[in-house]
Amino acid sequence: MKVVVVAGAIERDGRYLAARRTRPDWAAGRWEFPGGKVEAGESEESALSRELHEELGVDTEIVRRVSGEWALHDNLVLHLYVVHLLSGEPRALDHHDELRWVSPAEFDQIPWLESDVEAVKSLAQGPT
Repeated sequence: MKVVVVAGAIERDGRYLAARRTRPDWAAGRWEFPGGKVEAGESEESALSRELHEELGVDTEIVRRVSGEWALHDNLVLHLYVVHLLSGEPRALDHHDELRWVSPAEFDQIPWLESDVEAVKSLAQGPT
């Protein structure tokens, strides 16, 4: 059975918020769009809202889902959403030590988590 991991590409002024991981060891120093696992009985949208609040201290609204589904590890699949901030300024609170606003043209300058590279490429290509 697949477990969905949701990630939020917070968009502001044509740039997206990337976060650098601190753990686990294999992910430390790599970049991602923050998020986490969808819990039993939880919608993807509510899971993403919860995760972004826990990890960044912000409230968000979903704009759209990026087309595609990407295999991670241990039967996990990634669903990526574009979101906008409703309130709060993002802070690295949990699992991250640095945040950076990047444009799609700058995506290839960041060492993304290997499992996230295809999702990042899909976001850079724009809506389909």
